[in-house]
Amino acid sequence: MDDRRLVEIVQQIAGGDADAVGAFYDATSSRVYGLALQITRAADEAEEVVSDAYLQVWRQAARFDPQRGSPLAWLLMITRSRALDRLRRRDEARPVANVPEPVDPPSGGNAETWLLASESESAVQAALVGLSAAQQRMVQLAFYRGLSHPEIAAETGLPLGTVKSHLRRALQALAKALGPGEGGER
Repeated sequence: MDDRRLVEIVQQIAGGDADAVGAFYDATSSRVYGLALQITRAADEAEEVVSDAYLQVWRQAARFDPQRGSPLAWLLMITRSRALDRLRRRDEARPVANVPEPVDPPSGGNAETWLLASESESAVQAALVGLSAAQQRMVQLAFYRGLSHPEIAAETGLPLGTVKSHLRRALQALAKALGPGEGGER
C-alpha cells in the first residue's frame, strides 16, 4: 500500500474510525511484527509490542504529521520504542553476536539500496565481533537495548566512568574497523 493511502488511513483513525485501525494493521503488521521480533527476539514479547504499538497509534493518530515522515516510518518508530521499553524491563542482556538480520528491505528502496544496506549491516556485525566481550556488552546495552550511560552502569554494576570509557573505546574501534565507507573516520 502506498504512503498516500496510509496517510488517509491514519487520518481516518484520528477521526475515530475503528475500522481504519484494522486496515492499517492489515497493511503494516508484517513489518511491525518483524521489527518487534528482531528487537525482542521472543515471539510472545513481539506480539505484545505489536499490540502496544497499534494501541498507541489509535491514541495518537491525531499527532501524526505527514510532513515529518511516512506513516510506516512513524509506526516503526513507535514499535521500536515499545520494543526497547520491553527490553529495558528485562534482567538479562542478549549477546551482540546473535543480533538478527533485518526482516524486510527498506520501503521505497531499489535493489541497489537494499544491497548497500545489507553490506553495511554485515560490515557492522563483523566489526562488532572484533570487539572485546566488555565492549560488545556496552554496545549491545547502549544501541540494541537503548540504555543510557547511567542505566548501563546500574545494569552492569560498573562505575559510570568505566562504562563511558568502554563505550568510547568500542566506538573508536568500530570507526577504525569500518573505515570511511561505513560511517567510520573520514
